Amino acid sequence: MVKNNVTHRANPENENLSIELFATTQGVKAIKSPVRVKILSMLREGDLSFDELVKFSGRAKSTVSSHLKSLSREGIINSRVDPYDARKKIFFLQSEYIGKIQHQQLQEDISAYIQRYISSENDPFEFFRLIFHTIRISMLTQGVDIDPILHEAGLKVGTALYEKVKDPELDNFLGNIGRFWQTHSLGTVEVKGLDPLTIKVQDCFECSGLPYLGRPACAFDSGILESLFSLYKNESTKVKETKCYALGDKYCRFEIQ
Repeated sequence: MVKNNVTHRANPENENLSIELFATTQGVKAIKSPVRVKILSMLREGDLSFDELVKFSGRAKSTVSSHLKSLSREGIINSRVDPYDARKKIFFLQSEYIGKIQHQQLQEDISAYIQRYISSENDPFEFFRLIFHTIRISMLTQGVDIDPILHEAGLKVGTALYEKVKDPELDNFLGNIGRFWQTHSLGTVEVKGLDPLTIKVQDCFECSGLPYLGRPACAFDSGILESLFSLYKNESTKVKETKCYALGDKYCRFEIQ
């Protein structure tokens, strides 16, 4: 990262509403502390010295020092010696920023899901969707991101599912996947392109109805597709979700890479 001259100003009202998610070698870390959120926000804009972090955060040196030690232990940030003064350190992010979750919005959406179920005239499928989404949102409000777990579960489901949908012809294979999704109310699958292979899913069970998260949310579906196409191609295959209801899109889109 390159140091910049951006002026940092605290905004306590916004900070108190957000949870920041970072991917580290130790797993996904959820940051709720307003001070840590502010520190990490500044480091996302550029590497900073300890004195600069104290100045821009408006916090006491002891407070900033304590948070920096904790963030370092969790693998979110790291430091190096200041080339101009060996007695000082320059701090920088060593984890990937995933996104921000608005705590208040998530709480409000739980009530919205309950109302959606009531209006569905007690449809058992809608009740299962209610349970799934409510558990997921409740965990997010506690700072727990379960996407890595959902992705791993999706990989296992995809491996088991492959025998049911496999076919040597790509068109037949894609058709079998689409029929499975449709039959089990997982969404409507449509192939949008072949180079790269791109799949569109309308009415996605996993994420349609979720609040705006600022990042794709179909970790389970991505895991299933990744496993299916890895087995079909007989080589490791990655799936990238490029559109998602949780990104504010009207459908989900997956690229098979």
